Amino acid sequence: SLVLKFFTPSIFLTLAAIIAAYYYLGIDAAISTVILISIEVAFSFDNAVINAKVLDRLSRFWQQLFLTVGMLIAIVGMRFIFPIVIVMVTSVQIWSAVIDDALNNPAEYAKHLQEAHPTISAFGGAFLMTLTAYFFLDTARKELWLKKIERNIQKFGGNIWLPPLLVLLIVIGAGFLVPSNEQIKVWQAGAAGVIVYTLIKLFIDALGKVAKLDGAAKYTGWGAFGAFIYLEILDASFSFDGVLGAFAITDKVLIIALGLGVGAIWVRSLTIYMVRHGILKSYKYLEHGAHYAIFFLALALFAGLFLHVPEVVTGIAGIGVILASFFSSLEARKKSAISTS
Repeated sequence: SLVLKFFTPSIFLTLAAIIAAYYYLGIDAAISTVILISIEVAFSFDNAVINAKVLDRLSRFWQQLFLTVGMLIAIVGMRFIFPIVIVMVTSVQIWSAVIDDALNNPAEYAKHLQEAHPTISAFGGAFLMTLTAYFFLDTARKELWLKKIERNIQKFGGNIWLPPLLVLLIVIGAGFLVPSNEQIKVWQAGAAGVIVYTLIKLFIDALGKVAKLDGAAKYTGWGAFGAFIYLEILDASFSFDGVLGAFAITDKVLIIALGLGVGAIWVRSLTIYMVRHGILKSYKYLEHGAHYAIFFLALALFAGLFLHVPEVVTGIAGIGVILASFFSSLEARKKSAISTS
């Protein structure tokens, strides 16, 4: 079937990952791999929806690049190298020492990664919160789901600098709630998250205006490159929490990279499937649901700075709101079909 065609590589790689984990490290590693893949897929649906929105504006060439080169960045870069870089910078260790800990002393590596938690959470939370602020404060957005709430929020929109300023205020507030030795880290990482998202958004918007857009309004040249980089940073912001939470399931770094990496492949296949089948056009409130889910994730990342937020709570809240937006979209489609018939 057509659906199977989209997901055949994901199915094949899932089986290969489980067999490899079992062959080299035994049944426990294979089970951990299955759990990590499942968690990554279940909790990253909002990521796939946002990706699909951006990817829809890219040509087949860039979509293919997102699935190939982008996949390599997602698996090797974000799930293995990036946490090592974070630990290296925050614990002031040399590269080889961190790699050695990651492979041979996972408890020490996990401890260092946990110490980097304030930096990771502040950056990820600020980046994702800025994303949702731009969406909900966008006065040009005509399609509203929870109309009363969204219309009231839109009243404050219209200023391109308001979303980052609001999120910076949240970052400053969050900094006052953490221990004093972590304050500077939180403020610096949070400000970086706001600035990175804002710069990328302004860059893509500007290129969208000056780039030669074809009939289907696709990004070309630098605009397409900017959108590709944006997707990779977005993926990183979604994967931070998963990498930290994965240590609750296994302390083997390679199994974490394998499980979360294959999960990321599923998310990308799902993204391409949505783009090719015009899912966001057919289910018009899915994008709204994804942004509410991201808002909850950003809140959880900020709250995680000073209290423990179980990942399952964030995951269920996200899945719940996306399902609600899906059923609302179905309802709207039925009403539309009745009114046009």
